[in-house]
Amino acid sequence: MGVRHRVVECFSSIQGESSYAGLPCFFIRLAGCNLECSYCDTAYARDPKSGEELEEDFLLREALAAGLGLVEITGGEPLMHDGVPGLCRRLIDNGLKVLLETNGSFDVSVLPDGVVRIMDCKCPCSGEAGSMDFANFARLGKADEVKFVICGRSDYEYALKVIGDHGLVGRVGEILFSTSSGAGKDLAAKLAMWLIQDKMPARLQIQLHKVLWNPTDRCR
Repeated sequence: MGVRHRVVECFSSIQGESSYAGLPCFFIRLAGCNLECSYCDTAYARDPKSGEELEEDFLLREALAAGLGLVEITGGEPLMHDGVPGLCRRLIDNGLKVLLETNGSFDVSVLPDGVVRIMDCKCPCSGEAGSMDFANFARLGKADEVKFVICGRSDYEYALKVIGDHGLVGRVGEILFSTSSGAGKDLAAKLAMWLIQDKMPARLQIQLHKVLWNPTDRCR
């Protein structure tokens, strides 16, 4: 029997976040998360026993058959799974561009070269700021991205301090800011103004998939 992965869902959609937003992408959502963020919008993937065990060969065939060239591995928290680096390697070796979204609490250096690491930095409102592995910032490179989810002004100021303390400007490929799930348009507009006023070299992102489709739909 080959390598298997606990998968909640896999589907083709439009990439909704990061600098890759708007691009057609094949998603592999793995089961289980070690954090319980206050604004989690994929709570159905938190349980490590959710989904089903799928052969890695099957996932590779599905990713190739999608014909999109871009794959994101997400969760849950993908780096809870020891087999994920190997899955990433196989996807890359078969000519696919691989993004991996992680909550920042696991060592990202286990991932092979060529993977774009999109790492959340948990702000205080998430309830999980203390779970961050801050050593990860030194493990990121210019192809990688750091995301801050903002619930209010205090989170924004926390993010600015982290960016300064770890010298992220110019060292990672993109710094991303977004508002928490369900925060609404008003906070997004305030965040945009804060970024403009502070001349932050960062990207404001709106979850594009939630603009296009019903936010409660699982596969979008």
